[in-house]
Amino acid sequence: MTILLYVVGAIGFFALIMASIALHEVGHLVPAKIFGVKATQYFVGFGRTLWSTRRGETEYGFKLLPLGGYVKLIGMIPPGKRGLRANSTGLFSSLVDDARHADADDITPADEGRLFYQKPSWQKIMVMVGGPLMNLILAFALLLGVNASIGMVRQTLVVSHVSECIIPADREVQTCTDADAPSPAARAGLEIGDEILAFNGTPVATWQDLSAAIRANLDQEATLLVQRGDEQVELTTRTEITGVPDPLDPATIEQVGFLGVSPSQERVRGGPVDTLKDMTEMTGRVFRVLGTFPVRVWNVVADLVTGQERDADSPMSIVGASRVAGEIASTDQIPAKEKVAGLVTTLGTVNLFVALFNFVPLLPLDGGHIAGALVEWIRRGIFRLRGKADPGPVDIAVLMPVAYVVAGFIALCGGVLIIADIIDPVSLFRQ
Repeated sequence: MTILLYVVGAIGFFALIMASIALHEVGHLVPAKIFGVKATQYFVGFGRTLWSTRRGETEYGFKLLPLGGYVKLIGMIPPGKRGLRANSTGLFSSLVDDARHADADDITPADEGRLFYQKPSWQKIMVMVGGPLMNLILAFALLLGVNASIGMVRQTLVVSHVSECIIPADREVQTCTDADAPSPAARAGLEIGDEILAFNGTPVATWQDLSAAIRANLDQEATLLVQRGDEQVELTTRTEITGVPDPLDPATIEQVGFLGVSPSQERVRGGPVDTLKDMTEMTGRVFRVLGTFPVRVWNVVADLVTGQERDADSPMSIVGASRVAGEIASTDQIPAKEKVAGLVTTLGTVNLFVALFNFVPLLPLDGGHIAGALVEWIRRGIFRLRGKADPGPVDIAVLMPVAYVVAGFIALCGGVLIIADIIDPVSLFRQ
């Protein structure tokens, strides 16, 4: 039964991710058709076609490798000032000319006025924003569903654990020894069940407020006001500087103030505003992850080669995310409603990541096309104000070599993570 739940959970979650990708492409296709851009293909997956059907001028279908999707819009690349092919040599020029020529192969005389590059800049932006915007809408809807039903797990100001000592972050075994100094919380006399009301005379409303205050306090004197039963108690201690995980990037250790307490957690229901706040916080974490993504992938490779246990915060592929979903579905350590909430939250987080990743301003990602259309819009505005003729569309073909490098890097990282997720997957419930 456990294996069956694991398989159903993993395959079901994989199917939901592919549905999210399919809706991402719908986000491109619908505005493209509204603005009259010719779209010849809408496919989920890559490689050999498994099934397709034609509706009007667009072919819809599924391909063999379910690792993405695409909408083929005609005329993405303008012909250039010297026509479709320039008389030039060199790898860079050849790549540019080949990309321009390949795009022009699908253009017919009847397509005049319907080519993507011929459309106004704002329409191009709407078409390209539509995909990641669809993922943002999905993420909001999924996370709001959890928030409004059973609530999100949130940290409270009630103490659930008091560290006995200060343990160096780089120590493999995180247990106290006789040589370790008592933690500031232990010295202060904090107890499990205490509710922290204020830190250094400043009231704290959330655990995040308290954590930020402790970190900023470094190795200075600290006064805490706590609610203990029916009375309020004032405790004094001195925080210490030590290595603790960055709240936005748990894999990164920061040297900050340390007290030595852990919060209790409970599910708290919320509405649209709370969901937007959650997504804003998640966005900060995603951007931190994207900024260190190459290093993180390298660490996954290093752990795989050296046989080290994989970091729970390491990046995962769609295969890894599906395996985690299978693990959540099959575990007996959490109740059924917690499983559903965990799976829905994970799917919402994946959609948020897909949206933000696609906003990165590099070709071939949507953000690269958005950036090109924005530059085009601004340039046309400047020329118009100066009384000059329309300079025409931005020639994104000159950036195709960059697009090939980015696409190759994404494919390489994706392949590495898939292999790692098969051989040494991230596990939420390691024994």
